[in-house]
Amino acid sequence: MRILIALGIAASFACVSAAQAPAQWQTYSGVRVDSDPTILARFDRTYPYCEQEAFRRGSTDVNSLWHVTALRNCMYRHGIVDRGSYSYPANALFYNFLDR
Repeated sequence: MRILIALGIAASFACVSAAQAPAQWQTYSGVRVDSDPTILARFDRTYPYCEQEAFRRGSTDVNSLWHVTALRNCMYRHGIVDRGSYSYPANALFYNFLDR
């Protein structure tokens, strides 16, 4: 049972996003960050703050899953979330699945 829990936790960290471009983020209401200059300005203020917090709370390695998780946590607190299915690398397999 403990092995299954450990595997589940490891699998959940494997699906953590590392999206950093403004096009990969949106507000809680679904408005893309790069579509409005006001929201983009808020993103430009929030992202460096959250990046520094991720260095303190997560890891100094920007590719580390702990760093990415701390960054997403801070961004969520400021009202900016990842853009749905495009935010998880595990979904890259299914991007064009329905197009075929």
